[in-house]
Amino acid sequence: MLQQLFAPSVQHTLDLIGIFVFAISGALLAVRKNFDVFGIAVLAEVTALGGGLFRDVVIGAVPPAAFTDLGYFLTPLLATMLVFFLHPHVERIQTGVNVFDAAGLGLFCVAGTAKAYDYGLNLTASVALGLATAVGGGVLRDVLANEVPSLLRWDRDLYAVPAIVGASLTVLCIHYDALTPVTGTFAAVTAFVLRLLAMRFHWRAPRAWNRRSTVREE
Repeated sequence: MLQQLFAPSVQHTLDLIGIFVFAISGALLAVRKNFDVFGIAVLAEVTALGGGLFRDVVIGAVPPAAFTDLGYFLTPLLATMLVFFLHPHVERIQTGVNVFDAAGLGLFCVAGTAKAYDYGLNLTASVALGLATAVGGGVLRDVLANEVPSLLRWDRDLYAVPAIVGASLTVLCIHYDALTPVTGTFAAVTAFVLRLLAMRFHWRAPRAWNRRSTVREE
């Protein structure tokens, strides 16, 4: 299925772009946490590659692509150097970084879902791994930085939901034997646009209905 979406060279280029942008977000968080250069590099690598590593280990695609393609490993280091020396300038274009991050989210949720299905998982499990591919690195980043993962916080704009929508559209296309470059791109763009709208209008998931608690909000 994955081979039906994009030519291998195009897929590889898109992967590297997504990895670079995810690595930027990890490196910026490390700078805000006052990590040293090694900590910045670790957070960049984990953010960029964590979701894909988790997916590949689960489906048995070993060794994972991150360890067989040097470009996958070196791209986060490039992001590390950029942020290490130019982080004030990168912070000023945070909005642009967020837009590319949303594009990476859309791409990875679709590609992760298709790859999981290629390795024999059912449609529901493929959606779950498509989601993990898209958001897993961010969860690991936040855990290592001693933060509550962003996708679990009610005061953060929707992040996981657009990825779930993109992954779900992908499995619907697979189910009806309609997954093509056009429909795959549509699924990725849908996730991308939903994430942009969530950032623009601050869409958030609802909390517990009629919530009553004596616990102070964090």
